[in-house]
Amino acid sequence: MTNLNRIALVTGANKGIGLEIARQLGEAGIAVIIGARDPGRGKMAVAALSAQGLAAEFLPLDVTDADSIAAAARQIEAAHGRLDILINNAGIVDPADGPPSMASTAAVRRIMETNFIGALAVSQAMLGLLRRSAAGRIVNLASSLGSLAVNGDPTSPYYAARLIGYNASKAALNMLTVQLSQELADTDVVVNSVSPGFVKTDLTGLGFMTPEEGARLPVHYALMGSDAVSGRFVEPGGETAW
Repeated sequence: MTNLNRIALVTGANKGIGLEIARQLGEAGIAVIIGARDPGRGKMAVAALSAQGLAAEFLPLDVTDADSIAAAARQIEAAHGRLDILINNAGIVDPADGPPSMASTAAVRRIMETNFIGALAVSQAMLGLLRRSAAGRIVNLASSLGSLAVNGDPTSPYYAARLIGYNASKAALNMLTVQLSQELADTDVVVNSVSPGFVKTDLTGLGFMTPEEGARLPVHYALMGSDAVSGRFVEPGGETAW
């Protein structure tokens, strides 16, 4: 599949793994739209990519704001007429999150609003544009913490990571992948949940992978050609149980 003139939107792409995904897509010949709610950071990201000779543009996008999402879809339609790749990368954690008995419900609500409802709202808004692509791709940035199997396995290294808000938001994102991939089964749009691995970013402050390493798998699934699979939950080590 040629990448010439293909268009990708990466949400929350002004830093961390989102920016690295945008960079690697740009290196693959994709024109990248940097979705970010902070104009200053978004424009700085575009400047950094442009300095490397990559095609990039900034798009104001707050995934928790319906008007912002609608305006972004209109701008993409006016400028490009379609969208080939959507990377639902925008996500947050909250220090008030924690075990079910202690987590702030306000924190859980904020996390769900961004990590799940935001991804759902953006996907809905961009779906008409993705349907115009000959090979539409939606990649939802997942996490092992969103696996019910992992959460319920006492032998898992993530078993003790009880963050009801974050984990539930990623489990809900996986449900979006499952149901949307089924709904789009007779179209050219495929949808997958891709966990980049334990990446050290500003979001986590922890991890053993660099953003460059963590971006490789999401980018691979974004660029899959005629052999593309849909409705999968994958990590660098292989497929993950839901």
